[in-house]
Amino acid sequence: MPGSSQLPDMARSIRERLGHKSIVLVGLMGAGKSTVGKKLATLVELPFFDADHEIEKVSTMTIPELFEAYGEAEFRDLERRVIARMLEDGPIVLATGGGAYMNDQTRRTISSEGVSLWLKAELDVLMGRVVRKQNRPLLKNDNPRGVMERLMTERYPVYALADLTINSREEKKEVIAIEAMQAIAHHLGGITMTNEETGS
Repeated sequence: MPGSSQLPDMARSIRERLGHKSIVLVGLMGAGKSTVGKKLATLVELPFFDADHEIEKVSTMTIPELFEAYGEAEFRDLERRVIARMLEDGPIVLATGGGAYMNDQTRRTISSEGVSLWLKAELDVLMGRVVRKQNRPLLKNDNPRGVMERLMTERYPVYALADLTINSREEKKEVIAIEAMQAIAHHLGGITMTNEETGS
């Protein structure tokens, strides 16, 4: 990959500047938080965690089961506690659920304990990715596209409060992850790569 010789130096620079802070990915379902997050974690050599998976582990229930049994408000409270505990153990790369960043307390915790990165995606990209999955409780209705549009209207202004924004699109996860890595390095004042080195 063009410019890949500089990636280890950039990764080291990011880790040094992060200290105990974590990299936290936010965005709607289907934005690629887990896929890109895993690749990003490999590149910066930090452990990767998915908040939804951790919630399912501690509750021994799936996300849809939690929504069904306790409702969204209770779920968000559990989500907030799990994310806060995980960020205490940083630095990590953490993918959060689509609604996590909408919670004021969670947002404050992420702001103090991490660098937030919004993976922003267009509606068609999101729908193309989520229609194949059955574990999306908010989309279990007759008009999932309409629900997704409403979520975008509600959530995008809040996601925009994140430290960084990367355009998630139909591109290799490696490309998006390197773009994210560069944005984080630039944000932290570390080593960045020139266009020639990245091949863009």
